[in-house]
Amino acid sequence: MKIRILSPAERDLEEGYRFYESQSPGLGSYFLDSLYSDIDSLAYFGGIHQIFFGYHRQLSKRFPFAIYYRIIDDVVVVFAVLDCRRNPSWIRERLIKG
Repeated sequence: MKIRILSPAERDLEEGYRFYESQSPGLGSYFLDSLYSDIDSLAYFGGIHQIFFGYHRQLSKRFPFAIYYRIIDDVVVVFAVLDCRRNPSWIRERLIKG
């Protein structure tokens, strides 16, 4: 399957990068490498994850982040990459707004 990352999800990744890079130089790059690796795995495993708030949710292997996606016409469309430490009601509202 092909993968498409929407602009809001790219902004989520940039925000996560800035946060982790401010914690320790180089950690932001490691964060991006890890999350993009998780997203790349969706080409093979897209659709097997449990559904939350109307989206499939894949948990990152290294960081407390979740990748929210849908499969549309054999394309994995990533809508959001969100920090799991956020309030669940904030996550739900963020996903409803798109």
